[in-house]
Amino acid sequence: MKNSIPKISIIIILILLSILIYSFSKSPISTQQVCINSKCFNIEIAQTTEELQKGLMYRQSLNENAGMLFIFDKEDIYSFWMKNTLIPLDIIWINKDNQIVYIASNVQPCKADSCAAYSPEKEALYVLEINAGLSEKYGFKEGDEAVLP
Repeated sequence: MKNSIPKISIIIILILLSILIYSFSKSPISTQQVCINSKCFNIEIAQTTEELQKGLMYRQSLNENAGMLFIFDKEDIYSFWMKNTLIPLDIIWINKDNQIVYIASNVQPCKADSCAAYSPEKEALYVLEINAGLSEKYGFKEGDEAVLP
C-alpha cells in the first residue's frame, strides 16, 4: 500500500505535465489576424506555391470576420482571378509599408473557362481576401494601414 500512493502521484503529475505541454504547443489559426481601421479578420495564410495557387477556391462559405492573406516573396504587381472560387470576395492589395494600394470590391465567382484578372496599378507584397462588401461596409480605402501578423 505504501508504494501505490507515490505511483499514483507520479501518474497524476505526468498527466498534468502532458496537458500543460499540449496546451502551450497548440497554435490555433484564429490567433493570426489582419486589422484595418480597427476591424480585425482571423486569417489563414497562403505562402507556399500550392497555397498561393489554390487560395479560397472551392470554399462554400467564409465567416464574416475571416479571410486569407497571401504573402509573396517580393513586391510586384500580382493578378488574381476567381476561377473555381464559389463566393464573392473583396480583394485588397497591401504594399511593403502595410498600406492598401488597391481594392477590387465585390468580385464575383467565375464559372467560365476564361476568367477576368484583377490587378493593382501599384506593387504589393500582400493580398487580403475577405467577404464581398466588407471593404465598403467598414470604409476601407487606398492609403489605409493594415496591421499584419
